[in-house]
Amino acid sequence: MHQKAGTILRLFREQGGFLSGESISRELNVSRTAVWKHISALREAGYVIEAVPSRGYHLLSAPDILSVEEVQAHLRGTVVGSRLVYPGETVSTNTDAFRLAEQGASEGTVVFADTQSGGKGRLGRRWSSPPGVNLYCSVILRPKIMPYEAPQLTFLSAVAVARAIERSSGLNPQIKWPNDVLLEGKKVAGLLNEMSAETDGINFVILGIGVNLNMTAVQFPTDLRHPATSLLLEGGRPVDRARYAALLFNELDRLYAEFLLRGFGPVREEWQVRCNAHGRNLIVNDGDREIISGRFAGIDEDGALLVGREDGTTERILSGDVRVI
Repeated sequence: MHQKAGTILRLFREQGGFLSGESISRELNVSRTAVWKHISALREAGYVIEAVPSRGYHLLSAPDILSVEEVQAHLRGTVVGSRLVYPGETVSTNTDAFRLAEQGASEGTVVFADTQSGGKGRLGRRWSSPPGVNLYCSVILRPKIMPYEAPQLTFLSAVAVARAIERSSGLNPQIKWPNDVLLEGKKVAGLLNEMSAETDGINFVILGIGVNLNMTAVQFPTDLRHPATSLLLEGGRPVDRARYAALLFNELDRLYAEFLLRGFGPVREEWQVRCNAHGRNLIVNDGDREIISGRFAGIDEDGALLVGREDGTTERILSGDVRVI
């Protein structure tokens, strides 16, 4: 989509009503004929735009497409989303973002795609990435923190995803340690963070996020290890993907600014309240073997799971699969 067509979309959303051809012409510094051509291009892309003599143009509806211009129209942050990269189809947004970060891409750069052919999940598992229904994105951050603190950003990502789900759908997501977001006990989003670091500091962190927005039941793989769902299946109505993407980037921006100012504390507190094990007993397994059972006691500064035992001691768990009783 042409950049000036994107500006017209922004003007439509800021105005909320009719835009005169003259005002668009003045804003874009182009002729009225050029304005008409850009309007025509938007219509061909699926936008329904009304034209009324002496009143101008009015945006009636927009297609559910992911594009830089559509996402930018809803962005409110200052860092996350300051640069948007949309390849459409890619192997992996994390791979793309990692390469861009190595080439010096600025903090806040986001790579997002309509589909991935090699989406990655935790522990090298495949992340199903069909086109036209979900959000797959990766965010480049360059925080001045030590490498051992980097896992804190995974918890920040999970809180941002949960907030965006609430705001876009009204649903009540929960977070499962260490990096899944659930709806009614079924996985709706997954996180995969990657890092480049030296001994004394971080070069960059990639926040990889996949959210199931409008997937139908038949689109989920049959070999899933855990039940999965989407906002469409749980909420009963489709989600505007571009708007959700912008909501997520806005929440990431707010949380990241607070993280840099106040540290991990506020994120940790909200994550613990949103955790599906909050106030409950749980069992942690390593494969088929039970590691420990006890009561959820939160997470520590490293993101390790804390489990309270009956004898009053607290166990610190670095890896395992959690099942809430």
